Amino acid sequence: MPGNILIVDDEEKLRSLLTRIIKLEGYSVREAADLKSAKKLLDKELFDVILCDVKLPDGNGIDIVQDIKNKYPSTEVILLTAYGNIADGVQAMKNGAFDYITKGDDNEKIIPLLGRAIEKINLKKRVVQLENQFRKNYDFDHILGESNLIHEAVSLARKVAVTDATVLLNGETGTGKEVFAQAIHNGSKRNNKPFVALNCSTLNKELLESELFGHKEGAFTGASKDKKGLIEEAHTGTLFLDEMGEMHIDLQAKLLRVLETREFIKVGDTRSTLVDVRIIVATNKNLLNEVAAGKFREDLFYRLNAFTISLPSLRDRKSDIPILAKHFLNIYSEKTNPQVTAISKDFLDALKKHAWKGNIRELKNIIERSLIVSNGTELTTADLPMEFSMDDPKTTTLSAFDLASVEKLHIQRVLNHTKHNKTETARLLNIGLSTLYRKMEEYNIQ
Repeated sequence: MPGNILIVDDEEKLRSLLTRIIKLEGYSVREAADLKSAKKLLDKELFDVILCDVKLPDGNGIDIVQDIKNKYPSTEVILLTAYGNIADGVQAMKNGAFDYITKGDDNEKIIPLLGRAIEKINLKKRVVQLENQFRKNYDFDHILGESNLIHEAVSLARKVAVTDATVLLNGETGTGKEVFAQAIHNGSKRNNKPFVALNCSTLNKELLESELFGHKEGAFTGASKDKKGLIEEAHTGTLFLDEMGEMHIDLQAKLLRVLETREFIKVGDTRSTLVDVRIIVATNKNLLNEVAAGKFREDLFYRLNAFTISLPSLRDRKSDIPILAKHFLNIYSEKTNPQVTAISKDFLDALKKHAWKGNIRELKNIIERSLIVSNGTELTTADLPMEFSMDDPKTTTLSAFDLASVEKLHIQRVLNHTKHNKTETARLLNIGLSTLYRKMEEYNIQ
């Protein structure tokens, strides 16, 4: 897409020639003979690309690049020089210039260069749009629920978000701890900086240490080059550590140092690295019990426990189930089963009776699975997985044959939906792949 171009050059003939050439490509072009005139134009309108001569009557184009990039970070600068040299070219690029070309010799490069500069600008704009959309999707207004428990948790999170305090999120699996962490980050002054998340339960001690703190080349077998850790990647932003209770006690000491001194030592390094990072941790364990069992450092616990937010389980906020269920219906029906537009009262009643050991994550999966098997325009109890029949006292007397028939039918429906993709079917059924194969053999499902 054509952009807005500013040409800054004291040679009027060259300036006019460039203007004609560039306008033929559909760009809008303005001209300035010196830096003073250019600054006046920059104060009035935004330019995508500035073509600027190096030698100007009132200054040097190389020196002015940094000022332009600081004031107008989305604007790209291409420098033009009559006598190019490597030193000036290097300095121009260091200052933030998009490119540095020689007049006359490189005239044919100008139009392709403008095209690439505009592409870069459009890509940056798209990234900003996506980041803004991401932040919007993970702000406090998108945490659904009307119960007092969820309102209290959101209220606390809003208050702590504007500070730099370390936060401990405590709650069962699937209660939305990462959603809260992202909302706290997006509600903070660090919201345009990195948000880096790591699940501490997915890696062993050695891998977690390297992933978190980074390492130096040669620190261990396979460390062929220096590597930044996630703490360093989150510099000026937020680091979210999920399943904190699973972190090895030796690594807890290193994390405590980061919290207290804002510095850490990479694996294999001898010098400290300073870092400015906010840390949010989450756990589904009772850390005080872990301290008593010798599995969690007491000093780290009290450091983390300074500001704790307890996230309620879904069974403690069952009045929110209809709101959440309809939300997930809106998300998944369009791509899974567009004909389903409603949820029956019996379906919602069944949801309210369920134990919800997996909390909101389990509810999301149930709605997705129910949409897959539904043949009507609304979700009914017939669309629920077999385990929901065990929640209803009226159905606990079903024979083994009846239960097996329901399970067989459900597996067959999900297989049909995934076009017999076994891995995807196992994921949707929330069972292991080997379990799926065993049940297919047991029920003679082809």
